Amino acid sequence: MSLVKIEEGYMPFHEFKTYYRIVGERTPGKAPLLLIHGGPGSSHNYFELLDDYADTGRQLIMYDQVGCGLSSQPEDEKWYVKETWAEELIALRQYLHLDDIHMLGQSWGGMLEMFYLTHYDQTGIRSVMIDGSPASIKLWTQEQHRLIQYLSYEDRQAIAEAERTGDFTGAQYLAANERYMAAYCWDTPTADSPEPMRRPTHGQRASYIAEGPNEFTENGTLSDYDVTDDLHKIHVPTLVTNGTDDLCTPLIAKSVYDHIPGAKWHLFANSRHLALLDQPAEFRQVLDDWLTAND
Repeated sequence: MSLVKIEEGYMPFHEFKTYYRIVGERTPGKAPLLLIHGGPGSSHNYFELLDDYADTGRQLIMYDQVGCGLSSQPEDEKWYVKETWAEELIALRQYLHLDDIHMLGQSWGGMLEMFYLTHYDQTGIRSVMIDGSPASIKLWTQEQHRLIQYLSYEDRQAIAEAERTGDFTGAQYLAANERYMAAYCWDTPTADSPEPMRRPTHGQRASYIAEGPNEFTENGTLSDYDVTDDLHKIHVPTLVTNGTDDLCTPLIAKSVYDHIPGAKWHLFANSRHLALLDQPAEFRQVLDDWLTAND
């Protein structure tokens, strides 16, 4: 059980508020780690699995992006775009005086990192970890359709029918999608799952507006996301990671790794979309080695 200090608060952002959570205290020589969650529509919850990592003297900062978790839920759909979340990231760095940091973005969080690093300012960022994230939604959906081919005939049919009709409410489709997510993302939480995984993320609306009904029908505000040709602009040390059984396939990860000058890549050999959950010890070791090397 970690005994580190935890501080929670809210940052004003436009007419909204952004929830943040700070674990541990700053240690000279160890830049804090800012954790950027996935989705859009997930929350900081699963990063709480890392709380005891702050025992090493590394302060962790996590937050819920607007539209998710404990942050405000804007009514107007115009807010659910990558520019809003990039502005929020900039505002949070200013508000919490995160002038000198490492960043780790998981899934959509890594996409947000890539957009931020290529379109805004890289000053004060020691290193970034891009964990299970595509640089192109087009490649992502292409790879999801390839992964679907490994499901049972019945599940493939149910998914194809849902895509054909645009009706993603049928019992057969929902069961098929759950099996697809269990194979490549993570299991539907049960009473035995870690508590942070069981907690609601309150991000279903954000997910639907920004992404769409599922991982392979990307028709939301991020459907045209593609920063592949901008990745050469990233000049901070970058570690790309993914799992062998990840929604973010090795091909997707390689398309990020190939375009960032001097990037490193770590493949988690027995992980789906959240190595932090599937291979926690290896994930922490890789993270710690990376951050220490780039302090």
